[in-house]
Amino acid sequence: MVSVPTRLPERYLTPEDLVQLFDLPSVETVYQWRRKRLGPRGFRVGRHLRYDPKDVQSWVQSRIEGAAA
Repeated sequence: MVSVPTRLPERYLTPEDLVQLFDLPSVETVYQWRRKRLGPRGFRVGRHLRYDPKDVQSWVQSRIEGAAA
């Protein structure tokens, strides 16, 4: 099971940050999650993809609760 720090950075996260946080194989995994609507909610700032740490934490919590069902 992947452990996510209880305290995420207070800045918006990049796809590369998610790769590091979840020990993913590559940033392409994050983009695939986005295309398939599987990952945390992200938003664009110009051409750059960003994630609110609160949304990432909520997404992790929903995955944990879904696994417990």
